[in-house]
Amino acid sequence: MPLSQSELSSASSGARPAAGARWLRSIVRWFDTQAEGGDAAETRDDRIDWTRAVPFVLMHVACLGVLWVGVSPVALAVAALLYAVRMFALTGFYHRYFSHRTFRTSRAAQFVFAVLGASCAQRGPLWWAAHHRHHHRHADTGQDLHSPRQVGFLRSHMGWFLTRRAFRTDLARVPDLRGYAELRWLDRYDAAVPAALGVALYALGALLESLAPSLGTDGPQMLVWGFFVSTIVLFHATVTINSLAHRYGRRRFDTRDDSRNNLWLALITFGEGWHNNHHFYPGSARQGFRAREIDITFYGLRLLAALGLVWDLKPVPAWVLDRVER
Repeated sequence: MPLSQSELSSASSGARPAAGARWLRSIVRWFDTQAEGGDAAETRDDRIDWTRAVPFVLMHVACLGVLWVGVSPVALAVAALLYAVRMFALTGFYHRYFSHRTFRTSRAAQFVFAVLGASCAQRGPLWWAAHHRHHHRHADTGQDLHSPRQVGFLRSHMGWFLTRRAFRTDLARVPDLRGYAELRWLDRYDAAVPAALGVALYALGALLESLAPSLGTDGPQMLVWGFFVSTIVLFHATVTINSLAHRYGRRRFDTRDDSRNNLWLALITFGEGWHNNHHFYPGSARQGFRAREIDITFYGLRLLAALGLVWDLKPVPAWVLDRVER
């Protein structure tokens, strides 16, 4: 039976506040990821939350600022340095430490590298570790949010983490980490560190313009190259392990997933491209199982171990190495 005009008006007026509330909640969550208002259905919603995706899109657009701010050697050097330092923080700590606990460190060092990882604008350390542990448990099955086999290349590369389903941090997956108040803060206010980095880079550029004008840089240029370009290149390099490393490369081990070893991805991600190795045995701090398999992150961890900042690096077991040499 068709609705009357008054019933249609009532239904319409009731829908608008609900949509408005979702829109407002998404904006608030740009700044506070634990803002109230979600419901159980949200954890099963695979649609992209386009309101929350706005900052992600704008960061890509901001890279076009290179056409206006120009370029200088110092800006390129800062961008490259921040790429390298933050890639190591992601691969060495967000991944091998927080997600897999392949070595030990102090609470102070844990926090420092968590801050560096948070500056990558790839969410907080608890969110990252919780989702990665879920990925290993369900790799390339229907429950894997970024399997190219299940959801295609584009969604596995960058669409999955913009969905409502992927937004929440499931603390049940990180019982060993959720007791650290400082990590929970970084997770809740995950935009704070990237924003602070952007401000610091602008200030650095302005200071260099004043003190050393011969360097040819300024605040806007340092912000665009040091933050936006470096961060976006870092993001797309990182997520190739979700998309490309499950499609292209060699499979040394017959794992239950589609993981592959890929030298080129290993180079740009400091060792993460030895992905089939990693999925076969994720408990090692080293992912390049052979000496010729370049693993820059592992070399960095060895250096930190020599300095006493990390310890108990878990090795590749002998039985795994025996399989490698066959």
